[in-house]
Amino acid sequence: MATMTECTFGAARAASELGLKRNEFDLAVYLGAVRVRSGPDGRPRIDHEEVERLRAQDGFPGVLREQVRTVGTAEGAQLLGISPARFTRLARAGCLTPVAFYLNRYRAVVWVYLAQELEALASRSPELLVGNCPPWMRSRLDAGADWRPRNWRSRRIERLLALTDDPWVRAAIVAQGLDPVQLAEVVDDPYERAHFTRIRPEAVFGRRGSVAGREAMARLMPADEPDEILWRRISLITELDAAREARPAPRPGDAVDEALSGPPVSVQPREQGGAALRAEPAGPGPEPVEPGPEPVEPGPESAEPGPEASGPAPALVGQARPEGPLRLLARLRGRATRGLGLRRPRHGGLPRAVRPGGGGAGRTG
Repeated sequence: MATMTECTFGAARAASELGLKRNEFDLAVYLGAVRVRSGPDGRPRIDHEEVERLRAQDGFPGVLREQVRTVGTAEGAQLLGISPARFTRLARAGCLTPVAFYLNRYRAVVWVYLAQELEALASRSPELLVGNCPPWMRSRLDAGADWRPRNWRSRRIERLLALTDDPWVRAAIVAQGLDPVQLAEVVDDPYERAHFTRIRPEAVFGRRGSVAGREAMARLMPADEPDEILWRRISLITELDAAREARPAPRPGDAVDEALSGPPVSVQPREQGGAALRAEPAGPGPEPVEPGPEPVEPGPESAEPGPEASGPAPALVGQARPEGPLRLLARLRGRATRGLGLRRPRHGGLPRAVRPGGGGAGRTG
């Protein structure tokens, strides 16, 4: 009888079976075009039936590739038949929502967009591509607005919320939209904030991207406009109330018990493609945009965006991270409970804080 692992594929194998590059596959998962589920080891897996379903679609693999095809400013402007400058104005005004970003050789953020969405804009609002900018758009640009990060943030949070039903993971996802000061005002319990950090979703299949990419992600995720900050705070309060009602956040004693009982169980992702929480009411404009600043790209856009360093975090599974100090403390307490005591460590052994009679032993801060 075949095991679950034998009936499922990992990321590399699934991408090969679907004729996609790895970054295209991750984007397909992020957008919900490819459904994943959690395997026995807690890592996302793709069912053999899901691969066969996609392979059986008409136009495979071209149709699937077109769904995840991304373009930068230059190629997007060419696709719409407009100048790169006008394309940038459309994006800054919030008419276009980036799906990802990457860092060019100058470490400046370069936004990328889904080609299908650009074509949809051209069909829906052709007046934006010719003539003068409408008054609402001109006033927004004159005020120095740049909706690209705001729209990208909103899309990312909405997609991540669509991938999980766990109330604490959902609260942790929404919490990423607030800076530490705003977060502490909404969530005054430090243990709950620490729990957010432990279960915050990572990139699919462990692909976390470069350090520079993660730093850029950290800069771009928090809301920076008063109306967006207010919306994020309200959304977090709603998700936090639901999480507290479901179960309390772990406390230090609970964490020790959890360490003694074994590794944490990963959160099971729900079926992708379902309705997601609306991230933010759209601003005025011809296109209902998700609430998306960043400087205009000064360098060439020849690099290929990565799935996490470039913005999207495909199919994520909230998973608690093991805590070494807590696990060590749990073992020490377990020995003391069993009456085994502790042997005096050799030079360079356990720190004084955990030695018997070590002055501050057993204190946690």
